[in-house]
Amino acid sequence: MKADYNKSTPYIQSMVSCLSKVVDDGYKEDFVATREGLESSSTRKLYGPAEVKVITSFRFEGFSDPHDSAVLYVIETADGVKGTLIDGCGTLADPMVYKFIADVESRSEKLMIN
Repeated sequence: MKADYNKSTPYIQSMVSCLSKVVDDGYKEDFVATREGLESSSTRKLYGPAEVKVITSFRFEGFSDPHDSAVLYVIETADGVKGTLIDGCGTLADPMVYKFIADVESRSEKLMIN
């Protein structure tokens, strides 16, 4: 059963509780954006934008410190690997994460139009 992460639920109050919830739901892999693509931390397998679907994302604001802001992406790959990718916000954002997610979203939009 696929979790509905778009409903208002208490676990999204902090990144730690949200990450714990999505891991409990089977999104256990940690992904890292590299120049070559999205890399699985455990297997080192690389995925291109066509092999990745962003299920949802959560943005967390650092109320006392803007450096505490982050985005959590919940991801599933074409071969069924489920995991997360975390990025900073603003000046702390990783340009490789931004580019990869933009490529995934651009590809998704093109598929929906056709």
